[in-house]
Amino acid sequence: MKRLLLLALFCVLGVVQLHAQNSRHDNPLMADPTIFYHNGIYYLYGTGPGAHGFKVFTSTDKVHWEDKGMVLKPGESYGEKNFWAPQIFQYKGKFYMAYTASEHIAIAEADSPLGPFTQKVLRPVDSSQRMIDPFILIDGGKIYMYHVRLENANRIFVGELTEDLSTLKHETLKECIYPEANTWEDVENKKWKVTEGPTVIKHKGVYYLLYSGNDFRSPDYAVGYATATNPVGPWKKYEGNPIISRKDIGLNGPGHGDVLIDKDGKMYYVLHVHYSDTSIGPRKTAIVDIRFKKVAKGPDVIEADFSTFRLLKK
Repeated sequence: MKRLLLLALFCVLGVVQLHAQNSRHDNPLMADPTIFYHNGIYYLYGTGPGAHGFKVFTSTDKVHWEDKGMVLKPGESYGEKNFWAPQIFQYKGKFYMAYTASEHIAIAEADSPLGPFTQKVLRPVDSSQRMIDPFILIDGGKIYMYHVRLENANRIFVGELTEDLSTLKHETLKECIYPEANTWEDVENKKWKVTEGPTVIKHKGVYYLLYSGNDFRSPDYAVGYATATNPVGPWKKYEGNPIISRKDIGLNGPGHGDVLIDKDGKMYYVLHVHYSDTSIGPRKTAIVDIRFKKVAKGPDVIEADFSTFRLLKK
């Protein structure tokens, strides 16, 4: 009897220990993540739990990440709430963060990737329309801002910014991607359809616009891309979309990430997934190798190596 009691006790302790392991918060817990590389250091930013400003994590190996604290705070740059989806870029000797706050887009500057990112005048680049998810591409002497406009759906647009990054030029606006009904972009046939989280890269003269489809709360949130020979389009969606989905990685809600090219020229996609099968948030940050693959006809295609998929760790 004593032996049976001990065995039962060990079983209970084992279950408790397993539960503790599974509940550890060893992930940076960043949604809409982006990784910026500079001088041997990788900087991770994203939408944090609570979405009250932005913090940064740093790493030298892209595996383990150290919390370096807040880099943008309400009151020092535009916005009061809902700080989402930052992107970092360099321009004229400064570091800039394009981000969403209060469903508008602003751009703040800093002398270091560690911040603080601030604005002299607290204002968005455009106050005429609700918009989210900025991505800045500087190409051919022009500054393009890809973003999502909340107009009868989450639709991806592009427009040029003024040279001082302060204002979106309305006369240059063009629609890039509209979510199509009854496709991988709209698995649940929602009234309000979603394409969002744009990232644009250029390869062999072709522009690749990576984006996510479905509501982020859906387990079928996924990643696809479209191509164009001009940064403003027209865009042709890849027939093999989505290129990253829950069927590929076994986790719900993979999407809204950014492309990282590391110090060795290797390419990755950093993204978020749902916290668990039963809880959407706080979302976990992950990364997967991606590459261009040559095909018989048309531009090279982007494919992911799912054997490399992993969650990031603090």
